[in-house]
Amino acid sequence: MFNPTKTWRKWHRKINVNQRRYAVSSALAASAVPALVMARGHRISEVPEVPLVLNSEVEALNKTQKAIEVLKNLGAFADVEKVKASRGLRAGKGKGRNRRFVQRRGPLVIYSEDNGIVKAFRNIPGVDTCCVTRLNLLQLAPGGHVGRFCVWTQGAFDKLDSLYGTQTKASKEKTGYHLPRSTMAHADVGRLIHSDEIQAVLRERRTPVRVSRKKNPLRNLGVMHKLNPYARVQRRQQLIKQKAPLRKVLSDTRKKAIKAQKAAVHNMQKA
Repeated sequence: MFNPTKTWRKWHRKINVNQRRYAVSSALAASAVPALVMARGHRISEVPEVPLVLNSEVEALNKTQKAIEVLKNLGAFADVEKVKASRGLRAGKGKGRNRRFVQRRGPLVIYSEDNGIVKAFRNIPGVDTCCVTRLNLLQLAPGGHVGRFCVWTQGAFDKLDSLYGTQTKASKEKTGYHLPRSTMAHADVGRLIHSDEIQAVLRERRTPVRVSRKKNPLRNLGVMHKLNPYARVQRRQQLIKQKAPLRKVLSDTRKKAIKAQKAAVHNMQKA
């Protein structure tokens, strides 16, 4: 359905619970890799560590000025400055539909209990807040790109093990849920293949045997010459015979034209 907007439009899509949990856990894992966070465009060069975990006292902040001071002390305010500089007009008709401006995404503050932290961070451009029990994939990976810069409180970070479990223990709050297990203990496949242990048991490299393509001697003169060296002479004689009648016709027409020209000159002289 394109237009007009109706209430019965299919606004939401149903996705399997395990698939959603897999996506959220993958996005959380990516947010702890500095290379992926920087590749997404976040400014974290001055941040002491990734993931960034703060004291749970931050959850009691209720003033924006104090929240800005916390970000500046941690070196995370450069990401907010990037958001301010990126603000610009939206292209297209969305300017008149209550979404006039567009801007980049900044840090995501994840908390355990809201004792004023949402009110403190809500007015900072690009900064989003989220409770650890309601992690949203649209916030963890905006636009489908993983690696968002996350700022955790200690209470929220400690709850992750009970929410999603560990590699050895199942989740306590999600019945029968285990974290996705990696198939390989060592993911560097290239290093494994080129290791001395594996190379020692591999067979030697075989040189490929090229099978020559069979060619028709009746169509390919080079192959015919290999089979019959006299084939070129025969072909040349055949072409000469084909051109002989044509040469004779041309010579006869040329002779007739010369005779007619001589006769015309002779008649002119008599006159």
